[in-house]
Amino acid sequence: MTQDEMKQAVAHAARDYVAAHLPVGAILGVGTGSTANYFIDALTPMKDRLGGVIASSEATHQRLAGHGMLVLDLNDVEHIGIYVDGADEIDESLAMIKGGGGALTREKIVAAVADTFVCICDASKHVATLGRFPLPVEVIPMARAHVARQLSQLGGTPKLREGFITDNGNLILDVHGLRINQPTTLESQIDGIAGVVSNGLFARRGADVLLLATSSAVKVVKR
Repeated sequence: MTQDEMKQAVAHAARDYVAAHLPVGAILGVGTGSTANYFIDALTPMKDRLGGVIASSEATHQRLAGHGMLVLDLNDVEHIGIYVDGADEIDESLAMIKGGGGALTREKIVAAVADTFVCICDASKHVATLGRFPLPVEVIPMARAHVARQLSQLGGTPKLREGFITDNGNLILDVHGLRINQPTTLESQIDGIAGVVSNGLFARRGADVLLLATSSAVKVVKR
């Protein structure tokens, strides 16, 4: 299978997972990115079973609404049954790097509210050690230079994502050259830098279930 075919296969597997594990009328969280878009398309035939959906970005909101789904404000929801989203990298412990699409902060918030986080990705995203993919860090604009200096001291090379503003009105620094052996520790260190809104390490709240598309099948990995 091509990479796009693997993304479609894992999106359909995620739809089947939701159909089997999410009660009728419950709330579903939906992530951002190309694999999540395939999932939204696959989800449409069962939209009437859902009590509503929570979007992790404005782009996802628009795609969900365009498919006729009821998109709710997270502030009006007490909890989310399942959150389905992709990853830029995921390791054996189901810690992830996310944020290639720039929606890391909202994705992290939705994941925090969800009972179950289901990560969907193809085999190219499954790695032994996180860090080959640059780590996105969302920063308050006035703190960009300060945060960049602090990230350099942690061993990375931060680069401003040119021409990009997050849905929250902030900037993204993509940190290159990291080899992340202790993702939970590094996640906390970066979050402690003044001016950081959030970073793309999802280790303290990693995935509960990984649906991993390979050239021959979709594998299910649980934490």
